[in-house]
Amino acid sequence: MNKKTSYLSVRTALFMGIFLSFSACKKSETINSPLPNVQKQIAVDAATGSGSDVMMQAFYWDVPQGSWWNVLNDKIPAWKAAGIGAIWLPPATKAQGGGTSMGYDPYDYFDFGSYNQMGTTITRFGDSTSLSKLIATAHNNNIKVYADMVLNHCSGGNLEANPYTNTNTYTKYTPLSGKFNRTYNDFHPNDIEANDEGAFAGFPDLCHKKANVSNWIYNASYSMSKFYKNNIHFDGFRFDYVKGYGAWVVKNFVNSVGGPAAVFAVGEEWDGNAANLQNWVDATEQTSSAFDFACFYAMHDAFDGNDLTKLNGDMLLKRNAAKAVTFVSNHDTDITYNKYSSYAYIMTHEGYPCIFYKDYENLLDKNRMNNLIWIHKNLAGGTTSNLYSAPDQYIDRRNGYGTQPGLIVYFNGTDNWQQQWVTSNWANQKIKEYTGISNWVQTVAADGRVLIQAPPHAYSIWSVTGL
Repeated sequence: MNKKTSYLSVRTALFMGIFLSFSACKKSETINSPLPNVQKQIAVDAATGSGSDVMMQAFYWDVPQGSWWNVLNDKIPAWKAAGIGAIWLPPATKAQGGGTSMGYDPYDYFDFGSYNQMGTTITRFGDSTSLSKLIATAHNNNIKVYADMVLNHCSGGNLEANPYTNTNTYTKYTPLSGKFNRTYNDFHPNDIEANDEGAFAGFPDLCHKKANVSNWIYNASYSMSKFYKNNIHFDGFRFDYVKGYGAWVVKNFVNSVGGPAAVFAVGEEWDGNAANLQNWVDATEQTSSAFDFACFYAMHDAFDGNDLTKLNGDMLLKRNAAKAVTFVSNHDTDITYNKYSSYAYIMTHEGYPCIFYKDYENLLDKNRMNNLIWIHKNLAGGTTSNLYSAPDQYIDRRNGYGTQPGLIVYFNGTDNWQQQWVTSNWANQKIKEYTGISNWVQTVAADGRVLIQAPPHAYSIWSVTGL
């Protein structure tokens, strides 16, 4: 492929076709914003950092050029107050597209905006100084920072004669950082391997079995993994397009910097089959989590396809909650229209929820999102039990764990308010609705039964009073 090919256009063409078969229902939700007294509680309790973390994907396609690190730096205090515990940054190093690139066409893995190459010194997001400032600000606010790692392919190399293809290929890399020079020997095909698990769109495909590649990525003392953790001070890693190489690469990368106890890892194993997601996590020997695409597709079918029983489907969060990163949208998959209910689902269920920047900052009601973050961190503990399942109504119960009392979440897909008697884990206690949509305060019977309600095409969330 000509090295001038646009990475974004190729990625979009390959991936967005997955969604053409979906018919998305655009019916809007009619819930009001949370009541003021609920929001006051959120502002106080979210700052304590109690409960499990919430991640922010801190970018979207085509963010403004040149100053993105500074934009994020200014967001950090408000995100901390809302309860965000980690941010996932876009690929931070120099790519073929220079100052216009979103980073997924990597050229120099050690140029964070310091060298004049690919037509620019800074990256699309800023320079190395502004990145360091952002990471320091995040850490000062007890927010972790995750790097996006593109290890399948490279882009922007010069032409060289390639004896393995008998053609000229764009595989000559001499980055100005002086680190991780590459030639045709480091890509497929070569003298030891014709191909690996997958190539992406004709870009030069790294061969991780080559010593030069594995040394620079994780093996050697000068490797990317160690430099990113120890010098740039990233706390974890998101691995792009892991279908393109063996899970052992992720395992070795994570283990080279202390293993799961030292860094967080999550892979983009783009697969709607929960068993396949679990198999990939197992192949990393549990060193990495995976984005729960099975949950993503189930929510799309349930909330946009008007069949809430789809939430009964298999998901990674139901198989291995500790390794499931749940999400509603990201830079490649912004297709779900009924986003509030989808966010309510991931914030009330197991897994590590990831919020998309564009949803949080630009598209949705931030107070309402903050309400769900507070609920996740303060109420949503323990295992899940399904209490009611029908195409138009769905009710789950989180059973509570430690200081988190659990909750009951009620999704209503009808045009009218609905009520259901359910069995809670609480007896002879008062419960209330925590989004502010209902002013009911109900007394639970001695046998745990209680009547709850939910608004049209939205949700309600219930737990004990006094929190």
